[in-house]
Amino acid sequence: MAYVSIDGEKYEKELLELAKEHTTGKGEGKLSKDEVADLFKSANDGQGVTDIEKATLAYIRANFEFTSAAAKDFDEAFSAL
Repeated sequence: MAYVSIDGEKYEKELLELAKEHTTGKGEGKLSKDEVADLFKSANDGQGVTDIEKATLAYIRANFEFTSAAAKDFDEAFSAL
């Protein structure tokens, strides 16, 4: 698993790249419900979601734009972790 450091914090590179991929190119630049599902599926790829994956998801929530429906789904899924 690869990591990246942002402002001294360690985040999972794969999750950040997935979020960037979903918000560049085609579309409105916001994460959609399907893309939020992809993020949580990727985070839950091992024996559960690690602390670094949780921190990465929190970073994504704070630094990426979401559709209102996707934001609701994200917040519900994150609170269930």
